[in-house]
Amino acid sequence: MTIYTEILYKNSTTNIPEFVLQGFQDIPAEYHGLLGTLFFFFYLMLASGNIFILVFVACEKSLQKPTYIIFCNLAISDLGFGTTTLPRIIAKYWLSENIVAFSGCFIQMYFVHYFGACSSFLMALMALDRFIAICNPLRYPVLIKNSTIAILCSMFWTGNLLQLGVITAHVLTVPYCGPNIIQHCYCDYLSITKLACADITEIKETSTPIAMTVLWGPLFFIIFSYVAIIISVMKISNKEGRYKMFLTCTPQLFIICLYYLPRSFVYIAFTVGFHFETNLHIAVVMMYSLFPALINPFIYCFRTKEIKDTLMKKFKRRQIDQKIAITPVCNMPL
Repeated sequence: MTIYTEILYKNSTTNIPEFVLQGFQDIPAEYHGLLGTLFFFFYLMLASGNIFILVFVACEKSLQKPTYIIFCNLAISDLGFGTTTLPRIIAKYWLSENIVAFSGCFIQMYFVHYFGACSSFLMALMALDRFIAICNPLRYPVLIKNSTIAILCSMFWTGNLLQLGVITAHVLTVPYCGPNIIQHCYCDYLSITKLACADITEIKETSTPIAMTVLWGPLFFIIFSYVAIIISVMKISNKEGRYKMFLTCTPQLFIICLYYLPRSFVYIAFTVGFHFETNLHIAVVMMYSLFPALINPFIYCFRTKEIKDTLMKKFKRRQIDQKIAITPVCNMPL
């Protein structure tokens, strides 16, 4: 059997033993190493940025506040998503490992959508944090506490754990007898359900409302929050203050648009039965899945004044310590 042979069991309901990840089509083999290197570079950036946030906030007690607890949870989600998908993609283009076991594919699908759902709710929680901080700053210490954020984050992690379990179990109720080629670089819900050997209308009717709630519920709240923030900022008489507020919000709005808008388009297209070119579909999915996880550490943390000030203090302190260590040597008599 060749690597791209389709396994067909037309008269059987037995599940196929494995799936084949097709990935981008019509890319010459000599460019696979370069593509794998590109994804490896993405993974290094994603992992290093998010791990830095986790370690830095854990070691710096002055940053252990509600906002940074949300940042850390988002970093865990982004790191989890990247680790779930990118090593498999890198192995595909570096080592030509296109085969994934049936159970392994569904496990990957579960975690792909689990971390995606968690990120969606965490961005809504971040919008809530900014909304109260800007629109109702006097009540912020009362409403937003470390314990409150910890409870809400725990609810998001646990709730999504359960709802993704229900969706995955439902998808497993239909047979997968062939073909077995997934037109993507990793296993996800849309790619797998296309290969079902039975009518998936009932699955769509169950999973689509859940997916839209997970996607659009946080999105509508984020829109409401940022509209209220913009109205509040416009009331500030100080032009410099308004500029700083907009400068802070603009990158976050860019990430939110990048995360939600293409994802909404893909889900709606799938629901109504619209299909577009395979490479374009993969590129769009990779864009809204990986870019936010890659950019979030720079948008939410490295551009945050408190983190920049803390880093500068540590850098200056190290320079002073080095000068103190060098000065006695330089002043020694000959």
